[in-house]
Amino acid sequence: MNSPRLFRRKLPAQGSSPGTFETEPSVIKPVLHTMAFNATELTERDVETLTEAKSLASDNHRLWIDVQGQPTTGLLEEAGTIFNLHALAVADVANIGQRPKIEDYGEYLFCVVRMATRDGAGFRWEQVSIFIAKQFVISFQERPGDCFDAVRHRLRTGRKLIREGNGDYLGAMLIDAIVDGYFPVLEEFGERLEELENRVLRHPTQAVLTEVYHAKRELMNFRRSVWPMRDTLNQFLRDGHVILKKSTVPYVRDTVDHLMQVVDVVETFRELAASFIDVYLSSVSHRTNEVMRVLTIFASIFIPLTFVAGVYGMNFEAIPELKWKHGYLYFWGIVVSMLLAMLYLFLRLGWLRKTDNLDDGK
Repeated sequence: MNSPRLFRRKLPAQGSSPGTFETEPSVIKPVLHTMAFNATELTERDVETLTEAKSLASDNHRLWIDVQGQPTTGLLEEAGTIFNLHALAVADVANIGQRPKIEDYGEYLFCVVRMATRDGAGFRWEQVSIFIAKQFVISFQERPGDCFDAVRHRLRTGRKLIREGNGDYLGAMLIDAIVDGYFPVLEEFGERLEELENRVLRHPTQAVLTEVYHAKRELMNFRRSVWPMRDTLNQFLRDGHVILKKSTVPYVRDTVDHLMQVVDVVETFRELAASFIDVYLSSVSHRTNEVMRVLTIFASIFIPLTFVAGVYGMNFEAIPELKWKHGYLYFWGIVVSMLLAMLYLFLRLGWLRKTDNLDDGK
């Protein structure tokens, strides 16, 4: 299991001027999916350029441009020129690894959120950058695949709130969809923790301990992604914005409530994972004590015998085995047999096996 990197360095060289960015080369061409809509009409298509996408917008239509895949430098420069986006905000789209935040640029908001998707035994994070204006919303994703299908379905089926709302409502729904996507990921992660708990209690091996550390690290990354997002949304609700309509505020507040639930679950999982380490150490210590107890019993039996044999030195005249023709061979046969018998016993008890293959010793 490969662990995610704790820190990802931004691409621009040290000392570059603010707003400088350089995108990473990608073999996957970004897909530009557009949805232009109003209360009665919806136009949905994939486009090649942002210029073509903007031509779908009008005073009577709101526009959602969803860029799926790492955008190229040319695409970001085009976005900044056509939609009059600030260079610092555009640079934050390119420089992956931003802290979740909401920034006020006057006529529009720039939001950075972290989206979690299930990936095998763990989950995978990606940065989603969203520009929210009255008439348009632009979202940038690192890779194809997201949790926005429910939002697209509501647009296609003509739901009144989202089709008649401005960009602030659509942006709030995108953020809410990302937050709602945390719950199935946490539910699956909770099942993984339950399995780990059973393995820690029944088979406390080194492999289990490694998985516990991986789980703790993933939960730390989860906390780092959702905690600042909660504080940012709370601050946004307190400060407000010119494009944030009063009718949208309850939905943003509901998203904050969902985030609070996510934070509570993550904190519970972190404490549970930390307790697994204590249980593992206690189990290993208990097992070591059991081994020492058995060895102490063996030693207690043979120490007096060794003492007596050492005092007398076996210096007796009438020892029948001294006259045996093959007594020396019998002696080594008994020694080897005892050695093999004890090795077999220790193997059965699990004392001589590798840590990863230990059973419960029964």
